[in-house]
Amino acid sequence: MSDPATADVNNETQVQELTELEVLTRKLAEAHKMASLGRLASGIVHEINTPIGSILSNNETIRRSIESLKKLLATAQAESQPPPPKAIAFLDTLVNLTDIDKIACERIYAVIRSLKTFARVNEADLRKVDIHEILLNTIKLSGCVFRRRITVVTDFGELPEIECYPGLLNQVFLNLVVNASQAIEGDGTVTVRTRHDEAWADIWISDTGSGIPPEVRSKIFLTGFSTKPIGEGTGLGLTITREIVEDTHGGQIDFETEMGVGTTFHVRIPLQQPRNNQELS
Repeated sequence: MSDPATADVNNETQVQELTELEVLTRKLAEAHKMASLGRLASGIVHEINTPIGSILSNNETIRRSIESLKKLLATAQAESQPPPPKAIAFLDTLVNLTDIDKIACERIYAVIRSLKTFARVNEADLRKVDIHEILLNTIKLSGCVFRRRITVVTDFGELPEIECYPGLLNQVFLNLVVNASQAIEGDGTVTVRTRHDEAWADIWISDTGSGIPPEVRSKIFLTGFSTKPIGEGTGLGLTITREIVEDTHGGQIDFETEMGVGTTFHVRIPLQQPRNNQELS
């Protein structure tokens, strides 16, 4: 006959081990997220550097144009004459340059907003979010690196807000979109689709890459396994992705692949997490 006291101790030990495992998973996901940002850093810097260079160049032109405009207007005023046509041309140039600067600033802002959303550390709590916003931020970030050769197509269905851990799902989608882009040699297309039924949100991320070889398909979610060259892959991305989807969110992840055609990863997330004592924001 089992000892109740021993059973209680075993239960407490199991609960403690599960809690420690969850904390470790979160820390591992956060570390991998920062590593992912590090790999994207050069592309992000380039994406921001180009519009900043445009703004600086325009600023110098604007400064010179204003100086010339002031002289023209001062001369016209001293001679009691209307502004000369050249002054009007300077004004048109200034307006055009400010329009270009506005576009450049919006481009920088979009990248920074996506980066802040992904890197945010205060999204460990369960709450309702717009999955499409997370996906669009992910696409923007990955596009900083792959925009020259990868076309991203979105086919979004109507989705309600989903109860989830936003920071962790950011990591899931970035892993899958970056992997899809890296699976394509040369130019190609990544397609992101969403749908939902009564209880689940479905997200598909497809690529037009070479496909996953049959001999490694059973290993891709294993810790430490990577098909990428040494130094490029950690072997943690898909492992963490599976843990976040299945263990943390009670969801499902699987894939379909065909050699020479491409691969599709299918993520299913419950629209609502099981009720507990945790307050939702």
